[in-house]
Amino acid sequence: MNSNTEIPDALHKPLSRSLLALRLGVFVVMLMWTLDKFVNPAHASKVFSKFYGVDWLNHNLSAIVGSAEMLLILAFVTGLWRRWTYGAVLLLHAFSTLVSYKQYMAPFDNLLFFAAWPMLGACLALYWLRDWDTLLVFPNGKPKP
Repeated sequence: MNSNTEIPDALHKPLSRSLLALRLGVFVVMLMWTLDKFVNPAHASKVFSKFYGVDWLNHNLSAIVGSAEMLLILAFVTGLWRRWTYGAVLLLHAFSTLVSYKQYMAPFDNLLFFAAWPMLGACLALYWLRDWDTLLVFPNGKPKP
């Protein structure tokens, strides 16, 4: 990082708190979608079929996909490998937001789909500001100047 990207100490605490709030919010949404693959694999299969064109997601594969996703989001929420985990969460959510494009053509029939856009903004902000997301992360510490 160069000196133009350094955050003054007075802003570091509120910025890190804000980024923690974003990270926890994104995690909660991703956690529910991940748990759905275990709790209701038939629903997960329908979602994969309708939006992703994947017709082969059975109960066993749903558990495998859910397990991989669970590892990713646990690493994400703990701040491990931020460049990679924040980037992967951003890409996964961007993909799921964009493949739902048909839902946006009838906005008042599908209002809940629009909640994906602010979450996408949160994922993007977290990725861009990952070096300053230092509160309750592993390993802990301030960004290096």
